[in-house]
Amino acid sequence: MANEIITTTNLKIGYKHSSREQVICSDISISVEPSKVTSLIGINGAGKSTLLRTLAGLQPALSGSIFIDGQNSADLNRLEVSKKLSLVLTEKLPESNLSVFELVATARQPYTNWIGTLTITDRDLVNNALRLTNIANFSNKKVHHLSDGQLQRVMIARALAQDTPVIILDEPTTHLDLENKISIFRLIRELAVKFNKCVLFSTHDIELAIQLSDSMIVMTTEDVVQDSPANLIKRGVFDKIFSNSDIGFDAEKVKFIFKDI
Repeated sequence: MANEIITTTNLKIGYKHSSREQVICSDISISVEPSKVTSLIGINGAGKSTLLRTLAGLQPALSGSIFIDGQNSADLNRLEVSKKLSLVLTEKLPESNLSVFELVATARQPYTNWIGTLTITDRDLVNNALRLTNIANFSNKKVHHLSDGQLQRVMIARALAQDTPVIILDEPTTHLDLENKISIFRLIRELAVKFNKCVLFSTHDIELAIQLSDSMIVMTTEDVVQDSPANLIKRGVFDKIFSNSDIGFDAEKVKFIFKDI
């Protein structure tokens, strides 16, 4: 489709050790559109984080092509990629004494001058990101004093302040309770629909992702499949996610069940 912001063709991901390749997954051909929420699901070890890191340019693809906003990512330098794509990872932040505003403002580094001075436009974008993620009331609070849910909103605000067409999030609801998970998922939906962002996120919360997503990428032991949640249910794709034969997917209830209960 002409609207696609990220596309891959015959992508192979993994790691290279000297002359040996450790292939995690291959033949990945996916696409992600603006104003759409695309979730990435699969069992542990399927390669979700590796795929997201490869799309973001944090590690090289073993083969195949990645296009971001019509350009081959292999032709883009790190600064150019950072103006097209922002990333929220699960890694813990290093110890610092930064305030919420200061941390979100680091997103403007691709645009600031060599001494990192924020312009009025930069400050407006930061303040707008704080407001849109409902954290403006503690912009002066130190990051190390935040709850997990608050910190996740700060990191999403940082991605929003980076002002890129693409936002990628790796497990954005990890370690959050149900209330905070739903709050973050609602925020993700708003980023796509209200602000025309192309949002791709990985998650283990498959049942919530089915309700939230316009499109889903499912990584199984056999292949990588992308389709709408409704079509994936019809095709029986969710039944293939888990190797445990006791776990099935109830299409009517749209939830995973224990088959013998």
